[in-house]
Amino acid sequence: MAIKVIIPTPLRAYAGKRESLDVNAATVGEALAALTSQYADLKKHLFADDGRLRSFVNVYVNEEDIRYLQKDQTHVRDGDTISIVPSIAGGAMD
Repeated sequence: MAIKVIIPTPLRAYAGKRESLDVNAATVGEALAALTSQYADLKKHLFADDGRLRSFVNVYVNEEDIRYLQKDQTHVRDGDTISIVPSIAGGAMD
C-alpha cells in the first residue's frame, strides 16, 4: 500500500530535504518505521529513547489525530496521507 508521509519543514533537513515520501505500510507505526529506517537522523526527532512517539510530535492520518484513533496501530489504506506536525510553543504577548 502506498502511503504518503508529509514531512514538516523543520524536519526536512533530517529527511534528505524531502517534503514527502511514499512508503508501504499497513499502520502508522509501520509507516513511521519505514521513514526512520530510510532517514535514521529523523528517528531521534520523532521518538524518545523508549521508542514512543515524542509528546510534542502530532501525527495525523487524513487530518485525523492518531491520539484519538489507535495511535501508532492506526490502520492506513492505499492513498492515505500521514502528516507529522511538531507542536509549536512560545510567541510574544502584545
